[in-house]
Amino acid sequence: MKIIVTGAAGFIGSHLCEKLLENEHHTVVGIDGWLGPTPSHLKTFNIGSLLANPRFTFISENLLIAPLPKLLHDADAVYHLAGMPGVRTSWGKDFEAYTIHNISSTQRLLEACKDAPIQQFIYASTSSVYGEKDGKLSEAMEPAPLSPYGITKLTGEHLCRVYHTTFRIPTVILRYFTVYGPRQRPDMSFHRFIKQLLTNQPITIFGDGTQSRDFTYISDCIKGTVAVLGNRAVVGKTINIGGKEKASVNEVVALLEKLTGRKAIRQYTASALGEPKHTWADLSLAEQYLHYAPEVTLKEGLQREIEYIRSIY
Repeated sequence: MKIIVTGAAGFIGSHLCEKLLENEHHTVVGIDGWLGPTPSHLKTFNIGSLLANPRFTFISENLLIAPLPKLLHDADAVYHLAGMPGVRTSWGKDFEAYTIHNISSTQRLLEACKDAPIQQFIYASTSSVYGEKDGKLSEAMEPAPLSPYGITKLTGEHLCRVYHTTFRIPTVILRYFTVYGPRQRPDMSFHRFIKQLLTNQPITIFGDGTQSRDFTYISDCIKGTVAVLGNRAVVGKTINIGGKEKASVNEVVALLEKLTGRKAIRQYTASALGEPKHTWADLSLAEQYLHYAPEVTLKEGLQREIEYIRSIY
């Protein structure tokens, strides 16, 4: 099976490519336009082992100009993970980059898929599309994003549905809930917290730290993502991919203190615009269709990310 992965040099994309290549019948074409806040040397590090695999081809190209029909003409599946990430940076003049890379690129990729023999188009979305809601977040809930970023990702979802309905492109939408672990982007909270702790810098916490998230360890996220491949029952569906446990930011910092043996210098600042107070994934559909059950505890996952942060700094 030939599989296209966009955003292949990113956090989730690089892990996904590695997992797909564990199957000797798969070849993977990874595309990355080097977007977002992750420095190029870290993205290069992410794909280091992939480049040595003869069944992996890497294309450094922006989706807006890449020769998509040529790349897709014999592809069996597409994982579309590429895009401009981040809630806090999606306001003001930076919004244009989000519309280009989260909406226009997605539409161009879907257009190219109309005439390709792909069996699945899997779109990576986010829990940010839900907005502020109480309790577990079900895919049946009406989305109400709080940020421009969330709006662009929801627009990508709508594009997938329109192309599925009109052109029968076999789309699947996955909504990720706060994925963490080795290779996490430097702007994400856990990466920042661990680096700040290890270098004796103040930890910057937005709001009062009581906000909670459903934290998903990277291997669990990838397990759920790969389970979609070849699963015809999920075509046309939207499915949450969440974690084993949720916790508040203050609880995470306290756990990091225990794991590193260092005392955090907590520096609280104004709440970030566009971020909900709580997220918590209803995993009923993932359990039903993907037999998905996250396994990695927050303590285990944080320990692994600490080891990664130590290795790169």
